Amino acid sequence: MAYRFGILFLVSAGNVTSQFPVPAFANRIAFEDANAEQRAQGVINAVAALLADRRLLSPSEAINGLTVGARNLDWVPAAERALARANVNPYSELDTANPSSALGPGFAGSVKPEFLMPGAREHLRVIGSSQCITVAPAGPSRGAGLKVAAPPRPGLENAEGFTNGTSAATALACRTVHRIHDALEMAYGQELLQLTNTQRAVLIKALLVHPARWPNAAAGLVKQLLRPFGQGQAPRQNDNIRRILGYGIYNSDDAVACAADRATFWCVGSLGRERSVDVLVPIPAALGGQARDHLVSATLAWFTPVIPGRKSYRAVKMRILDPAEVAGLGVSADVWQPDGNQTNRGTVFTRVWSGAQAAVVAEGMSLQAKIQRDADPAAPVDELVPFCLAGLSRNAR
Repeated sequence: MAYRFGILFLVSAGNVTSQFPVPAFANRIAFEDANAEQRAQGVINAVAALLADRRLLSPSEAINGLTVGARNLDWVPAAERALARANVNPYSELDTANPSSALGPGFAGSVKPEFLMPGAREHLRVIGSSQCITVAPAGPSRGAGLKVAAPPRPGLENAEGFTNGTSAATALACRTVHRIHDALEMAYGQELLQLTNTQRAVLIKALLVHPARWPNAAAGLVKQLLRPFGQGQAPRQNDNIRRILGYGIYNSDDAVACAADRATFWCVGSLGRERSVDVLVPIPAALGGQARDHLVSATLAWFTPVIPGRKSYRAVKMRILDPAEVAGLGVSADVWQPDGNQTNRGTVFTRVWSGAQAAVVAEGMSLQAKIQRDADPAAPVDELVPFCLAGLSRNAR
C-alpha cells in the first residue's frame, strides 16, 4: 500500500512487558542502592541476554514503513517524579530506549526501529528475588508517564491520564510528521503541494529519520558491555547498538527548523532500473576555514515494490555513493553511526561524516552526491521508483 498509494506508515516497535531477571542484583535493596551507572549496566546486560525474546512485534518489521521505538524520556516535573518512588528508574542518567521497547533488527538485518521518540521514563518494579531479582516494567503514572487526554467521566469532561511505551512514542512521531509537512508548506507553498502524494511521503520519510543520532553515552555503554570485543569488531558492535537505538534519537524541533549553524537541503525524484543520478549539493562557505567540529550527512529514503514469498522481499535497492569531495571537507565516516553495509538493508540509507579539521570550501563549491539504484535482486522491476534525498551540513554549536 505504501508503494502503490504513496502512504507513509508509522508503526510502533511493540512493548515486551513480561518479567525478566537482572543477575547483577541479588535483591531489591541492592538494586535501589546501586548508583545510576551500575543500574544501567545491569539492566542493559539483562535485556541483551534476552534479545531473541524481545524482537519487534509484527507488523513493525514493515519494509516501507518507519518503526518507532520508545525513548526513556518524559517531561514530569521533579516534584511529581517522587510519586514513582515505589519503582526504580533503571536509566536515570542515560538517554536510551525503554526497557520494554522491542528491539531490532528488522527484515534481512535492516535498521529497525528507525528512531526513538519519547515513551516516558519507564520504571521497573521488583516482583521477586531468589538468586537475583526479577523485574517487570511498571505502568504509566503521574510520576513517570506522558500526560494524555482521557475518556470523560461523571463530573469531569476534560479528563487527563498518563501513558507510556512505543504507541505513545509513535503518536509523537505522527505529530512530528504533521509539523514537518506544515513547515515545508509554509516554506515552499504550492511547490510542495504540487508534488504527488508519493513524493511528499518519501520526502517526509527522509526528513523524519535524517536528524536521528546515537547518543554517545548510551552507544558507548552498549559497546563496552556487549560482545564481541577487540580489534576489527566495530561492525558487530554497531549491530548491538542499532538493535536498541536504530538510527538514534532526536529533538523534533531539529526536524522542522533550520538553525543558524546548519544548512538543510532536500530533493525528490525517481529512478529506473539500474540507473543513477547525481545531485549537486551546495556547501555553505561558513563550513570552511575553521578547525572545529562539523558534520555532513545525507539520508536517502524510497518506497519499494515487495515480492512476498521471496527471500529478497525488497524488490528495489538504492544507496548513496560516498562523494569524492567529502575528504576535502575535513570529515570522515562517523564511527558513532551505522556504517554503509548496515544501513544498506532497508528503504532508508544514511551516511554521516564528521571531523574537526579545517574544511577547504571554495566559493560556489558543491558536493556531488550520486544516488544509485542497484540491480534488482529478483525479477526486474521496470517502474520508476520514487526517492527523496535529504542532507545536512552543520558546525558545532
